[in-house]
Amino acid sequence: MHTRTAIVQMDIAFGDLEKNYETVKQNIIKAAKEHADVVVLPELWPTGYALTRLEELGDKEGKKSADFIAELAREYKINIVAGSVPKETSAGVTNTMFIFNRSGELVKEYSKAHLFRLMEEEKYLVEGNKDGLFELDGTKSAGVICYDIRFPEWIRTHMLDDTKVLYVVAEWPKPRTNHWRTLLISRAIENQCYVVACNRIGSDPNNEFGGHSIVINPWGDIVAEAEEDETILYAELDLEEVDKVREKIPVFTDRRPDLYKL
Repeated sequence: MHTRTAIVQMDIAFGDLEKNYETVKQNIIKAAKEHADVVVLPELWPTGYALTRLEELGDKEGKKSADFIAELAREYKINIVAGSVPKETSAGVTNTMFIFNRSGELVKEYSKAHLFRLMEEEKYLVEGNKDGLFELDGTKSAGVICYDIRFPEWIRTHMLDDTKVLYVVAEWPKPRTNHWRTLLISRAIENQCYVVACNRIGSDPNNEFGGHSIVINPWGDIVAEAEEDETILYAELDLEEVDKVREKIPVFTDRRPDLYKL
């Protein structure tokens, strides 16, 4: 089984909802015309890291963004891993990923479990407490957000039920681009899965972002990688390759969970 992915590597207009909505719409239309099965958006694509303005920009339960993406998924019959959005809840604002299927149905939402103190997320956001597991077109998948990839035990937790694809959405700073690439390659190798990772480009008042959205196969080989410009990165995932790699080197069979404290 093959899946054609389209990763939207875009600049995000700081706090400009309408401009970002239009950019996302046009990119989803382009991806659909290129017969993508899944389109992936970056972290906090509606607002960027305008964290001090989240109350002003707040999206009650994420409904505005969710309805917007659901309509595009339904109209263009495309699965959408919709990056993440600031979701205003009674407990505070979460950094939440929405996943929609080709019918425009919400199949999963995941709120970032690990908040990044270097960008003051803990001051303005509340952490999520549930996993990011879902299925698209019958393929077991998982989604996590940016800083989450520094926690291999969290990623491995998502991989213990024959999960084949890990989607990562991010606003990863440019100075640590080497960490971004190295961590993602490591997560692919140790979990013998495809990693499909979307990062933004551009800058905001406090940060510069590195791009380098990337697709990595279960051997840890790079299938496709963007540079630092606005683009849609396309890649074909051969999902049978996951089973072949796991059969050749049976990491999951050879685990010793009786020894682990995770």
